[in-house]
Amino acid sequence: MFRVIYRWQVAPDNFDAFRDTWRATTNRIHETVPGALGSFMLRAHDDDSVVLTVAKWDSAESWQRFWGNADPTAMQKMRDLGTRVSVEAFDEIEDHTR
Repeated sequence: MFRVIYRWQVAPDNFDAFRDTWRATTNRIHETVPGALGSFMLRAHDDDSVVLTVAKWDSAESWQRFWGNADPTAMQKMRDLGTRVSVEAFDEIEDHTR
């Protein structure tokens, strides 16, 4: 498995719209992009403008095909509501969540 962590800066006033847009976007990607296995969202406990979205992919190659030019149009509405600060990619070694 492969994980990608996107760090976002989202104004608190935009958070509800950002979350709704992220939900629709991640579901659409999961349903239509080969290798996309879904995503979850985290919000910083001490700074409600910091949001992480963590995507799960079956492989680095599947994500790279989606990511392409590092600015997928599928994520444009999210970028309209928040600033993507960073993107980090990780090979998943073990997952003991239930």
